[in-house]
Amino acid sequence: MRTRLAALTTVTALALVAGCGGEPSSDPAGRPSASSPAAPSSPPVSSPTTVPLDDASVPLADRLTQAMATVAAGESGAEDVREAALFEQTTARDLARGSKAKADDVLGALGRADRAQLAADITATRELMVMTDPQPKLPDWRIQTPPTPDELRPLYRKAQQATGTPWVYLAAVHLVETRMGRIRGTSTAGAQGPMQFLPSTFAQYGAGGDINDPADAIMAAGRMLANNGAPGDMDGALWSYNHSDRYVAAVSAYAEQMKRSPAAYDLYWHWQVLYRHQDGTMLLPEGYPKQKPVRISD
Repeated sequence: MRTRLAALTTVTALALVAGCGGEPSSDPAGRPSASSPAAPSSPPVSSPTTVPLDDASVPLADRLTQAMATVAAGESGAEDVREAALFEQTTARDLARGSKAKADDVLGALGRADRAQLAADITATRELMVMTDPQPKLPDWRIQTPPTPDELRPLYRKAQQATGTPWVYLAAVHLVETRMGRIRGTSTAGAQGPMQFLPSTFAQYGAGGDINDPADAIMAAGRMLANNGAPGDMDGALWSYNHSDRYVAAVSAYAEQMKRSPAAYDLYWHWQVLYRHQDGTMLLPEGYPKQKPVRISD
């Protein structure tokens, strides 16, 4: 059984959930319909740094197109890439919280690939936001710099080779649980580590490893998901990780985007920890709690 980590806002409503025994804490998003007609391309942007992303005089779809191009072409960890990814993350969250008509207007003005990405993130965020309520207190977590994308990718793939669990699902669980290792803390249910295992569950699947070690935790998650149906029944496998259809839908949405495009993995790795507090959505920066949280919206 799992009980959730208190209240991260995953992206777009970041929806982090505490793995084998925790709560969703962020706000992510969902996936587009495969039957939907391709959206017309948005007007071309001359370069990824043409306009500030917060320039409201520029159509939101154009700024999103620019942000996605920056992430796809940039270097992991670069400031412009971090800003671009956060812009997409918070935009997805804002659209998930707003009217469907507004979201549809923005999606309709995007090119096909960007539309698929944003639609998935909006959907996943909506699912994850329902799973958590705004919290009265900030969490007793440490927000740290995660392993790099190039360090994590081999760990996911090694677990796939050993267990058969597709690497994109392992990365998606990692994203939802701890923002790929940014969150260091124990859930209200006692879940620990980058993949948020209860110690008793990790003892079953961890093969004597360290619950806080990314390689050991990712491999244990691969074993657990495989033992519960992966790769043939990913919905059933994910439901065993967190007994929520909404969790299953959100994780699947992220995984499908990473399967569709390598740029999606880079985008998600840059997503920050957003926490749903009663006073508004707080960005918990790397270095928190020594670094103060930043309120980014009501």
